[in-house]
Amino acid sequence: MTQRFVLDAWALLALLQKEEPAASRVKQLFDDLPDAESERFISIINLGEVIYRVGKVKGEGEAWKTLAQLRRLPLTILPVDEKAVFAAVRFKMHYPISYTDAFAAATAEGSSALLVTGDPELAQLKACIQIEMLERMS
Repeated sequence: MTQRFVLDAWALLALLQKEEPAASRVKQLFDDLPDAESERFISIINLGEVIYRVGKVKGEGEAWKTLAQLRRLPLTILPVDEKAVFAAVRFKMHYPISYTDAFAAATAEGSSALLVTGDPELAQLKACIQIEMLERMS
């Protein structure tokens, strides 16, 4: 049976910033799970958030280098269509989460996947979607 994971921006930023112990878990999702047995997804909206945040801290050039680096990972970048937008809107209407977090939740729901995040806002969605909460640095 194929394991399906959706990573949100927080998870990828933890990996890029080497924020332990979360970074090791995200790295494990890419390195230790055979591609034939697992699929990893991210919404283009959440990927955009990662690139934006890298650019704000390290500059635009580094942001585009990071995008190229992330495109080499076994990570499927999912486009956003009308169905995804309104699924995100539904989460945003019912929960006090950011709009980009709503896309992560909608992507997990639509992909029947486990959402991998360390964002405490998303913990409240455990009754709606499967979530693996990554540990933050103490």
